[in-house]
Amino acid sequence: MKKMILSIVAIVIVGVLVIGFYKASGLKHISIQKSVEIDAPVEKVFAQVVYLKNFPNWSPFLEADPTQKIEIKGNDGQVGTQYHWEGNKGKDLGFQEIKEIKSNQYIKMECDIQKPFQAQPVFEYTFSQIGERTKVTQDFTLKSGLIDAFFMWVFNARKDMSGMNERGMQLLKIASEKG
Repeated sequence: MKKMILSIVAIVIVGVLVIGFYKASGLKHISIQKSVEIDAPVEKVFAQVVYLKNFPNWSPFLEADPTQKIEIKGNDGQVGTQYHWEGNKGKDLGFQEIKEIKSNQYIKMECDIQKPFQAQPVFEYTFSQIGERTKVTQDFTLKSGLIDAFFMWVFNARKDMSGMNERGMQLLKIASEKG
């Protein structure tokens, strides 16, 4: 009887792992796109994103952890500028760096997250003037290995990432429409 129970448990565990890794294979490359229309000129909205000193005005991460320590390195608003953070009592650590800028049209940032896990997501922002409004589209991509993808599946990380990106775009709208 004990052998039969162990066999059933083993089959269930193997089944869960097979299903989990199958589902996780779809998370090896995550792409999330969010857009927002903002009642402000493109120059003002672009400045909120390109000048990393402005990121605290609309950072969903800083909103979630207001004790986060930040530091900006480089010539703010230019390629190579980095926004470093340490938060959650030292459990979150990383930086994002501006990699490409097309004035009032496009910004590409690459992140290097060291804690709580290692990842290198990419954020790309496109800006377009629509009458008196500005449309901002954020394209987020993350590539990972199968084991990391498995844990992202277990913890439903894609949903959390999507929610955090959506909140960031809402906060960008609020910050850009002020004053």
